[in-house]
Amino acid sequence: MKSSAELRTMLRSIDHKSYPAYKALSGAYQFGNFVLVIDHVQGDPFASPSSLHVEVAMKKTGFPEKYYEKDCSRIALQDYLTRQFSRQIQNYNFKAKGSGKSGLISTTTCGQEVLDRSACQIDGTKLIVRFHVGFPAFGRTIDAGGLDRILFDFLPKCVEASFFLQRLDKRKVEDAIYLAEDQAAMREILQKEGIVAFVANGSILPRKSGVSNLPMKDSVPFVSPASMERTFSLPHRGSVTGMAVPAGITLIVGGGYHGKSTLLSALQLGVYNHIAGDGREFVLVDDTAVKLRAEEGRLIRNGDISMFINDLPNGKDTISFSTMDASGSTSQAAGVIEGMEAGVRLFLIDEDTSATNFMVRDDFMQQVIAREKEPITPFLERARDLYEKAGVSTILVAGSSGAFFYIADHILQMDCYKPVDITERVKRLCSEHKPPRIQAPDFAVPEYSQPFLVQGSIKRGDRTKIKTFGRDSFSIDRETVDLRYVEQIVDSEQTMALAYMLRYAIEQVIDGRRTLRQVVGILSDTLEKKGWEPFCSSYVPCGLSKPRVQEIFACLSRYRG
Repeated sequence: MKSSAELRTMLRSIDHKSYPAYKALSGAYQFGNFVLVIDHVQGDPFASPSSLHVEVAMKKTGFPEKYYEKDCSRIALQDYLTRQFSRQIQNYNFKAKGSGKSGLISTTTCGQEVLDRSACQIDGTKLIVRFHVGFPAFGRTIDAGGLDRILFDFLPKCVEASFFLQRLDKRKVEDAIYLAEDQAAMREILQKEGIVAFVANGSILPRKSGVSNLPMKDSVPFVSPASMERTFSLPHRGSVTGMAVPAGITLIVGGGYHGKSTLLSALQLGVYNHIAGDGREFVLVDDTAVKLRAEEGRLIRNGDISMFINDLPNGKDTISFSTMDASGSTSQAAGVIEGMEAGVRLFLIDEDTSATNFMVRDDFMQQVIAREKEPITPFLERARDLYEKAGVSTILVAGSSGAFFYIADHILQMDCYKPVDITERVKRLCSEHKPPRIQAPDFAVPEYSQPFLVQGSIKRGDRTKIKTFGRDSFSIDRETVDLRYVEQIVDSEQTMALAYMLRYAIEQVIDGRRTLRQVVGILSDTLEKKGWEPFCSSYVPCGLSKPRVQEIFACLSRYRG
């Protein structure tokens, strides 16, 4: 390892030289309390900025080990430090002038969710913080003085103000950690109690706007109906009271604009912890929950959708069904099977984004179109089996068909953004009406034994190109993977991570014999035990965020190959 003085000498020696001379700076340098590592130098001032990271011994940071000994508290501390560092570097961004991205200093911009990111990691005995710097230049001539200011003036100030406990507000640090520990404790309680969702009284569910994830001002705080209200004791916060939704089938109904979809949207993001002040700190659901929806045009590869679709007129096999362009109903059927394979214990469904013929067939339609002429077994006829025989609960927003009332365990009406338990009243009404005809064939959980196959392969050294398009999609060697409808991806960094994991799977894991479940298991275990390094060719970049197992399944299933 070289010293910071040697780095400064090297900088002076390349001043005013051609931009590629910056490449000689790659390496590690000791800077007093931290080590600076220049991982990758951009080839041009207009190219993507250079990748750097700093390493600080945890003993030097002053953070007690209890702050990061649990996964939940470690991730919360990492998140807090990332936000702190991001605020600090904004004070110095582009203060070094020049062409292209000269003077840019950036790291991850965190949203409302607390995610496990490559931008900041506590790895054993050290803290690793990754970021980008646009190495300064005038035209394509090196401005060594500008980079000297960034590395020897701006950066040390940011590091000192961000990663040492004595320079931080200890109470705020502990608040972030204690909130995460309370959230983890609540999740354990919910699983033990057989509760699939919890919404604390006083939660703020509406968001500021369609393009802002901040809480809406002056919105109606959530209040649980008395019949579903539970109180739990948490280690730091003490008592928390709110609505507890038991396992089973829960229906959310109500008039338009009364808050049905707002509640469901909050629940679908309850798989993640949220920062203090978000309003959804204790809106928590089973962490395997998946938002299920129709997805016309999606790929289905060797999927067993026979639980929902059988006896096609063309005789096509639905036990091993493939299509490059699925219909709404077929895609939603595949989504259920994909979720079950991914270990889902809760489906979240909104009728507005579902295929109508997949969800329900009313009695009149069944009289007009005979059962033997309809290949689709609707979700209405499978929801009870999914729960009782496969252990998968459902929370469903419904507004068009009363048939779902007959299979629901609990029915909530959203009335002016407040939930009202109308289960007993609706069940009395159900007894006065003829129930829908349910004639579902025998239920059987698919075996998931098909090998996972892709066409072609990618080999190391081929300089495989990955490009992300925000949160919605990425391309790998020009093959686009569309994730628009995987609604629980909340950050483009998760999308980037999925791209890296898919590349690794194609290079190292998919062999024509392993099933999709086995492939995803290897990817998940590798990330858990070895971190990001196996998925990255030469260095770990800033800009990766850990996806859930369910999103890894979704990503691989949508890769056309």
